[in-house]
Amino acid sequence: MSKFEFTGNVFEWRGPAPYYFIEIPVEQSVKIKESASQLTYGWGVIPVTGEIGDTEFTTSLIPKDGIYLLPIKNVVRLGEGLKVDLEVNVKLTLGKVQN
Repeated sequence: MSKFEFTGNVFEWRGPAPYYFIEIPVEQSVKIKESASQLTYGWGVIPVTGEIGDTEFTTSLIPKDGIYLLPIKNVVRLGEGLKVDLEVNVKLTLGKVQN
């Protein structure tokens, strides 16, 4: 499994159901895309385990305009006190968690 670390800013997508994301930088997005065909379960979406602060969580990266977006669940956002425009350190492990 590939592991990545990066820093990104939290942003809010304001749609019918608002949601929070962190953009994965281009350099890491390019490396992730190299593994995408082996990991995706459709539409280019890639399962990951993320870590922000003391919180570990599972989600899936979403491809958008040549990069990937990391969705931030409310339990993570609220638990870590994440706010829009806050710079956040993120650790990612690509692939589905094996139990």
